[in-house]
Amino acid sequence: MMQQNKNTFWRQYIITRELREKKNGHKGILLWFTGLSGSGKSTIACYLEQKLYQIGINTYLLDGDNLRHGLCSDLGFNNFDRKENIRRVGEVAKLMVDAGLLVLAAFISPCRKQRRIVRNLFNKNQFIEIFVNTPLSICESRDPKKLYKLARSGKLLNFTGIDSSYEIPEKPEIQLNGEVPVSTLVDKLIKFLNSRNII
Repeated sequence: MMQQNKNTFWRQYIITRELREKKNGHKGILLWFTGLSGSGKSTIACYLEQKLYQIGINTYLLDGDNLRHGLCSDLGFNNFDRKENIRRVGEVAKLMVDAGLLVLAAFISPCRKQRRIVRNLFNKNQFIEIFVNTPLSICESRDPKKLYKLARSGKLLNFTGIDSSYEIPEKPEIQLNGEVPVSTLVDKLIKFLNSRNII
């Protein structure tokens, strides 16, 4: 756990999240997509963002691979580094939500504790956990990055679903069947966001 510097102080701004939300015409919120590699998290998040953009929602999509090219490029895939990766993502998402954006984050995030730590960074209605529930066999048959093949051959260690566990969310706000067409899942998410008066 990172130690907070005693000589730093949180600055309160004149322009608040509420003012930014009013200007944007929608709430700032984090949609946290979790599931196995190949479950469809990033694809669903990508198409959902496109749909939200088309209806005038200010969004930003945080994707695991993209962040590991920059902010988290110094991290590996051991347990400590994976936890630190999720911590950093949570802190970035918190700033973006404060900016009044609808943030989509697509991360395997296999540990319940780490997902809970991120959730606790936000007010009660600012964090929506979306579990993309796709059977391992389906994820492995898709294997878009050929990572399962590497893991099965022993060339890739600590791979979630093979030699590293994934802890299924106990009470996600919404669960998606990753075998259903993406367009159907995106429509379901849009209806959910409307029902919660988020958009």
